Amino acid sequence: MRRGTPRICVGTPRRELLYTHHHAMNINRRRGAIALAITLGVLVVVGLIVVNIAWIILNERRFAMLVLGIILFGLLVTGVVLNTVFLVREVRRNERQDTFLNAVTHELKTPITSIRLYLETLQRRKVPEVQRQQFYNIMLADSERLLSTVEQVLKAGEIGSRRPQDRTLIEFVPLVAECIEITLQRHHLPTEAIQLAPIPGYNRLYVCVVVEDLRTAVLNILDNAVKYSPSGVEIRCALAISLYTNVALSVTDSGVGIPPNQLKRIFKRFYRVPGRNAVRIKGTGLGLFLVRAIARQHGGNIHATSPGPNLGTTITLTLPLADSPQRESQ
Repeated sequence: MRRGTPRICVGTPRRELLYTHHHAMNINRRRGAIALAITLGVLVVVGLIVVNIAWIILNERRFAMLVLGIILFGLLVTGVVLNTVFLVREVRRNERQDTFLNAVTHELKTPITSIRLYLETLQRRKVPEVQRQQFYNIMLADSERLLSTVEQVLKAGEIGSRRPQDRTLIEFVPLVAECIEITLQRHHLPTEAIQLAPIPGYNRLYVCVVVEDLRTAVLNILDNAVKYSPSGVEIRCALAISLYTNVALSVTDSGVGIPPNQLKRIFKRFYRVPGRNAVRIKGTGLGLFLVRAIARQHGGNIHATSPGPNLGTTITLTLPLADSPQRESQ
């Protein structure tokens, strides 16, 4: 049996199918746990109501006992409701963590398997030079994907606990242009796929930031826009002054969009919008969480808007506007 690219192409759909099936089973299991917690909570509350009504009937002429019973009933119902809410939140948190672990395992294992197969091919049979260079390029892309996943996980772990770092005054536009170029190369896209609109008034916009953190945030936003545009990448970026004291970077895609009730949840750790796209489009659920953490550490924020499913999404990153070097020297 010859070992080469056919083996990779044949094996990949099976891994995708197993991953999708396992993910669907986890979702169904978690939904069942949530339904059970809510059902038990409702049954306990109904039972307490029945007991309280019986207490009122039996003690309707004893005012002190009646008041005591009502107070105890209120406390018990409050405790049951809070306990049910806590259980539901814990189940959902565990669901997000399980989804994250499954996604990270997949994101790590897939490029490692691919690199290993190509290396075995190069080791066991003679490959023409053109195909050899093609294998090298694929392995390099897989290693970059692997490194990107590892760096994202490590950064998510350290972002909330590390010490404050020195910040640098930089111009925002060149950094955004650099991130666009990196994204185009990383995803093998034509230049017109991601466009940066001219700055209104030709202003030079400065921010005081940890440069590597800001680069990570912008790259995550762009990668997210590319990843969730499966039918064709058409991304428009714009920079402008917001409320006189902030600079806003808006990244608009024409992809799958986001339902209105999910617009705030997408910035939570491990969270991914449920549905078929969450399984078909791979990710760790850490990208936008990292962007929000970085933005808030710099005194800014991030928010998302979307007309609805399949109508695209706009992610807007806002940071405090810094004085230009010319003004500071005056």
